[in-house]
Amino acid sequence: MASRSVLRKNKHLNGDVTPTKRRKTNTISTNGSTPNDKRRETKGSTPNDNQGSLAEVESVAELISNQIRHVPKIGIVCGSGLGGLADVVEDKQIIKYSELEGFAVSTVPGHVGQFVFGLLNKTPVMLMQGRVHVYEGYPLDRIVLPIRVMWKMGIKTLILTNAAGGVNPEFKVGDVMIIKDHLNLPGFCGINPLIGINDDRIGPRFPPMSDAYNREYRDIAKETAKELGFSDFMREGVYSFLTGPTFETVTECRLLRLIGTDATGMSTVPEATVARHCGMEVLAMSLITNCCVMEFDSDQKANHEEVLETGKARSKDIQKLITKIVDKLSPQ
Repeated sequence: MASRSVLRKNKHLNGDVTPTKRRKTNTISTNGSTPNDKRRETKGSTPNDNQGSLAEVESVAELISNQIRHVPKIGIVCGSGLGGLADVVEDKQIIKYSELEGFAVSTVPGHVGQFVFGLLNKTPVMLMQGRVHVYEGYPLDRIVLPIRVMWKMGIKTLILTNAAGGVNPEFKVGDVMIIKDHLNLPGFCGINPLIGINDDRIGPRFPPMSDAYNREYRDIAKETAKELGFSDFMREGVYSFLTGPTFETVTECRLLRLIGTDATGMSTVPEATVARHCGMEVLAMSLITNCCVMEFDSDQKANHEEVLETGKARSKDIQKLITKIVDKLSPQ
């Protein structure tokens, strides 16, 4: 895909990078960037190139790099209700997803839909203030494109956060779970961002996922939580990925617990998978925003408003935790 600049170099207007003009639609001719676009048709017996294009990744990475003041060292994805971390970024610049050719735009409350660049405790960072999800109707290559752009910009460490439902009965609303492993149930049905023609310049055809979440990073997160006095609400466990948008049934929750799940959500796994494929090291954490309903006669119901409220209530603690972790993970 040919590089086409859609931003002008104006770094002094409220810290934002603004577009030269608004397009009527946010589309890209090859892959599609609006929900429910048709996938490219497969001709004959040629495999479908579902993974997107390295040329596109390089083009977007170059475009962004030419606009920002600080070269990011760590990438951070802020989940539902957790975008407040951007408030503590200094000397920040903002690029909205809608200003980038081919980028999917967040459609869910609690996901602002923009990149935030700047300094987090003196460490140059690239934040995704909001993500996009499978249930929004986007192809997987659109969902993980930002992660590949981070990789191409030289980021080697990725911190993922999400809001999740607590499956483990010992978990409480407001707990923070460090993810030690995940269960990609949609992957059993062929929903995986690495399906399609593999580009060996990005990563191997068959990447291992047994070490998806860096053990040293997890230890640093636990150590940092202890230093901050957060041990009472810190947990570690297994995260399961479901596509949504429906919350889980009672039977589904019982099955998830039976097979070893501690928390479940609708994101993170595609991003972690692509990050590891690129060779990035990953730390991921879930904020437990609701407890999954395990009894058929329960009046309890999961809802997105509860997710956002819990995120707001715990936001200051999450900010302190991630800021200190970033300081420890920052390349010297």
